[in-house]
Amino acid sequence: MKPAALILLTLAAGLLLYGIEDLPEWGDPQAPASGRISPRYIEKTLEETDTPNMVTSVLADYRSYDTLGETTVVFAAGLACLLLLSREVS
Repeated sequence: MKPAALILLTLAAGLLLYGIEDLPEWGDPQAPASGRISPRYIEKTLEETDTPNMVTSVLADYRSYDTLGETTVVFAAGLACLLLLSREVS
């Protein structure tokens, strides 16, 4: 590995590890997502979406554009892999 790439990788890893310190603990009931977002989804999902399955309502109704973007990225990556693997080596 080139020295510049190794230095850049080390700096990126250090930055990510430093950022982990600001994240809430796993399962913390005082975390922002647990305090405001989750209860609203639990209480209002059937009323706002008419979908009895809460996971489906969150993915398909509340976060539909995000889910569409993720699906598009996965499709594009799979298509790129198929195109690269189908090329004949000269």
